[in-house]
Amino acid sequence: MKALVEAVSFDARGLVPAIAQDARTQEVLMLAWMNREALEKTLTTGYAHYWSRSRGKLWKKGETSGHVQRVVELRLDCDGDAILLLVEQTGPACHTNRRSCFYRRAENGTWRVILEPQDDA
Repeated sequence: MKALVEAVSFDARGLVPAIAQDARTQEVLMLAWMNREALEKTLTTGYAHYWSRSRGKLWKKGETSGHVQRVVELRLDCDGDAILLLVEQTGPACHTNRRSCFYRRAENGTWRVILEPQDDA
């Protein structure tokens, strides 16, 4: 595991962007940030952990909502400065109760909502 973590180029704040993508559908679910501890926790538990920049703390995705992300595969980009997590998502990934955080599309000079919140969330 140490070699995996050492290969990552964390930024000056000690963070790396982490993109979560549905392993089955390939839909991009969210972008979050990982520090070294979040990456290590993800590698050891098999569940996505991130660093909350606003709260200044480590968090397991779904720790309060139950909408966890089981990691199927981790990938590192060519520069070593971005991580892709292929996940099995339980429930919606977005805190707005949508399956993806990318629920708005640029259309005719405005952002159009293309994914509605899930009722069963």
